[in-house]
Amino acid sequence: MINSKAVYPRNLTTLCYIEQKDAYLMLHRVKKEKDINKDKWIGIGGHFEPGESPEECLQREVQEETGLKLHSWKFRGIITFVTDCYEPEYMCLYTSDDFEGQLVECTEGNLEWVPKRRLKELNLWEGDYIFLDLLECRTDFFSLKLCYEGDKLMKAVLNGNPWPFA
Repeated sequence: MINSKAVYPRNLTTLCYIEQKDAYLMLHRVKKEKDINKDKWIGIGGHFEPGESPEECLQREVQEETGLKLHSWKFRGIITFVTDCYEPEYMCLYTSDDFEGQLVECTEGNLEWVPKRRLKELNLWEGDYIFLDLLECRTDFFSLKLCYEGDKLMKAVLNGNPWPFA
């Protein structure tokens, strides 16, 4: 039984890139005024609720935001976000191409199937470009640490090694 008065960390999240026909389902965050992701394009996900496992959080967030039900998924990596503005966040990163249902309207933004070749045209967080590339070129599990000052990515570390900046 979950203690409703228990304190639980709010810095644990999930993010899923749902794939169909070489496109990812993306969420353009334009509906909330006070939103750290305002005007950005992101995958589908959100914060853990008390007592949830990462997979329970993943399934609930996908259902709530999209109306889709995932049948299977792959845990691809852990992303550590460090900023000068917020507490560190630890995000479980997933992909899935096994789902059913019809898209519903999302209260957080607009959902759109975006071809993978067009992802670099979107307004993404700088670090998202890195892990989207990793999702495409790697099959192994990875750990990525992203350090921001404001909106500017200052440092990235992949599996304990500095990520080269071009």
